[in-house]
Amino acid sequence: MTLNHINLPVRDVPAARSFFEAYFNFTPADSKPNDTLAVMNGKDDFVLVLMNQRLNENGNHGYPDAFHIGFFLSAETEVQALYNRLIQDGHTLEQQPQRIRRTFGFYFKYEAFMIEIACPVAN
Repeated sequence: MTLNHINLPVRDVPAARSFFEAYFNFTPADSKPNDTLAVMNGKDDFVLVLMNQRLNENGNHGYPDAFHIGFFLSAETEVQALYNRLIQDGHTLEQQPQRIRRTFGFYFKYEAFMIEIACPVAN
């Protein structure tokens, strides 16, 4: 069994679409971008769906405190480079890359959820 997609409700679909394109190499799967829904293709046929939070039927716009999505890179230099690029582009990151258990990485908040960027490290 393979996890093949995730649907993330966001406040601003166009901004989130641009963010995931710029930093995580997702490409649009839909030919007509709009502010309600974006379907994006990622590595290994993974699909990211960004849905405007106004479509939540019960009005729940929050994520649990520990909810996060994670991206693994191949090397510490890649983690550091992405961190530096995010900082250079004006994103607020409260944590610098560091060793976290058996990884080297960092967490940061995007809209209402956390994103983890990491790579494996040897023991």
